[in-house]
Order: sequence, then C-alpha cells, then structure tokens
Amino acid sequence: MKQQRLRHGPLTFSTIEQGAGVPVLLLHGFPDHARTFRFQLPALAQAGYHAIAPMMRGYEPSSQPEKPDYSLIGLAHDVLAFIEQTGHPRVHLVGHDWGAIVSYLVASMAPEKLLSLTTIAIPSPGRFVRDAWRVQPNQILNSWYIFFFQLPGVAELALEYRDWAFMEWLWRRWSPDFRLPPDEMRALKFTFQQTGVKKAALGYYRALFSFRTWQDTLATVKHLNGKIQVPTLAFTGAHDRCMDTRLHDKLMHSNDFAAGLKVTRIERAGHFLHQERPELVNSGLLEHLACHS
Repeated sequence: MKQQRLRHGPLTFSTIEQGAGVPVLLLHGFPDHARTFRFQLPALAQAGYHAIAPMMRGYEPSSQPEKPDYSLIGLAHDVLAFIEQTGHPRVHLVGHDWGAIVSYLVASMAPEKLLSLTTIAIPSPGRFVRDAWRVQPNQILNSWYIFFFQLPGVAELALEYRDWAFMEWLWRRWSPDFRLPPDEMRALKFTFQQTGVKKAALGYYRALFSFRTWQDTLATVKHLNGKIQVPTLAFTGAHDRCMDTRLHDKLMHSNDFAAGLKVTRIERAGHFLHQERPELVNSGLLEHLACHS
C-alpha cells in the first residue's frame, strides 16, 4: 500500500492507496480512521481501480483548520478538492458513517464529478432529519451520544477515560457480533491520541448545532433535500445498533435517486459491516462499480 497526501488550501490529508485506474475515494466515519477500509483497498486494486482512503478533516494535526470548521459543507469541499487532485474528471465515491453523510452531500452538490455513490450504514440524511424520529422512534435512543457529545470538555474526557474504554464500548455496542482485532484497536487509539484529534472528531457533531455555521447548515439542508443524480448503492447491517437498519426501508425512496438506487442488507453484521463481512460488501461494491464505470 502507498501512503501519500492530498491538499485543500493549507490543510493536508494523509491517505492509504492501492492500485491504479479509475479512482475510488473511500471516506471513513467515527470513531474510526482510514484503515477501516483495509479489506476494500486490495479488492478494488485487484479489480483495476485506484483505491484512495484519506484521513478525514481533523483526524491528524495537519488537517485541523486554524479556525475550527467541521461543518458538512467544509467536509464536502475537502472531498471535491480530493477529486480534482486525482487527475480524473469523475470518480467513484464510497462513505461509511460520517463519510457516508459527506458522500450524500457531495453527490447532491456535484453529481457531474461522480461515476457512482456507495454509502455504508447511513440512510438518506435529508429524510433522516425530517422523518427518522417519526417512522422509527427508537432511533432517538440510539442517537443519544450525539447530544452527549455537545458537552465541551466532558465528552473529551469520557472518550479517552480508562484507555479509551468508551470508544471500545461504542464499537461493541454498534456492532454486537464483531470485535475489532487488538492491533487494529491499538492503531485506532493511536490516531485519537494525536494532538487535537478527539476534539476535532467531536467537532463534527457540535457543528450540527452551531449558530456560527447556521448559513452552512441551511445550505447543507437544501442540498440534502434534493434528488441524488448519481447511481447509488446503500449497504446496511441487519444488526446495526447505531443506525437502525429499518431506517433503510423507511427512508430510502427510489424517487429520491434519479439515477437509480439499490439497498443491500448484510445479515449478521452491524454498523461496521464493511469490516465484519468484507467478502459480501466487496462483492456488492465491485458489481456496482462495474455497472457504472
């Protein structure tokens, strides 16, 4: 695997890359990092793609803006800058968790930049904001951590308390049938131990309720409520305890996806399904990419 850097203005982002060909950008979520796609990178490379998994904004000191901005619009502009640096006019985009939310936004903002969209574990964000609590009331209990993360200082201390036990608990809770290998958990903790990373990661959640970014929030809502003009594949884990899998049945409407939508449920998998059942996710992903290359 190669490690390189992408840029957006003064910010630099390290990447893990493998293969050559049409680029496939893979965006990670929380609490996670680029290594989350370690099973997808070689499969994509073997299939003739250039797989690129960048660290998202704030997940290393070099990508932390001087004035903290973790708004969705800011994150989407990072990805648009990444696409420009691939040297290809259009790329395939894959996102998990926060990476999926950003991917939906990029697809809405700049469909001409994408060949396909693949999301993992997250249903349509626009409909989620409007309808999730009504169609699946238990989701508000699943999402309690979003409100806890609004507590400055307290959430940071909780996240790292007793050698990041809370972060380990989130992984066990969200993917009850899976345990991240110890060496991978150590690598993940190392990422979060770097200067400013835990505050930046929590900043994604805090930006959702920030008055300072209300104009960006309004622009984001407008985009997310529009139709997706990119062929879309959405994966969901049947045992996801972070984002109830039934939301994919209730919030993913084919008329919101003008270029086509396929929803694939992975049995015996939770929120981190691309690591839990990589053979099934890779097979579905490669089929989707081949249809839209």
